[in-house]
Amino acid sequence: MAFVGKMVNRLPERVLVRVLPHAEMLKFLVVGGIAFIVTTVLFFGIKWTVLPQHPVTANILAVLIATVLSYVLNREWSFAQRGGRQRHHEAALFFIVAGIGLAINQVPLWISSYVFHLRQPNVSLFMENFADFISGSIIGTLLATAFRWWAMRRYVFPEEATDSQVVLDIEATPGTKTPTTDATALD
Repeated sequence: MAFVGKMVNRLPERVLVRVLPHAEMLKFLVVGGIAFIVTTVLFFGIKWTVLPQHPVTANILAVLIATVLSYVLNREWSFAQRGGRQRHHEAALFFIVAGIGLAINQVPLWISSYVFHLRQPNVSLFMENFADFISGSIIGTLLATAFRWWAMRRYVFPEEATDSQVVLDIEATPGTKTPTTDATALD
């Protein structure tokens, strides 16, 4: 991701001041853009060659492959400052969230294909592919991305709690005793 770093260094300072507070989200969106391209290329490649009668299955395979890439990029770049979980626990949570996102992603394509019957011979080949792109690649991806952004930050890559956050959380919980401010109490 050195390319992105070089691009950021070229930004004027007035723009950089506005961009840096949102760096994590921008990194997440860059990873999402890469995963989107991989998914789209694989989806249409699989759909046009191996699974022409099964667009949802083709899309699921494409999303699964892109999800593995997304995990590595998000772990090592987008959310590198977060975490604190063991890798196997973090990976399990990531793939659970990704699985839910996968299901969300498929709903618009499934509706387009099997409810509205936007498949050949009901529509032209061009219209079928256009409907698949809009429903599966655009609408499905937008819905799944919104869910993943929320869930990744909340469950998979949460901010590590500092000692002061732990104390504040304990103090904010009704019915708990306030801990002493003695430094040994935090050990």
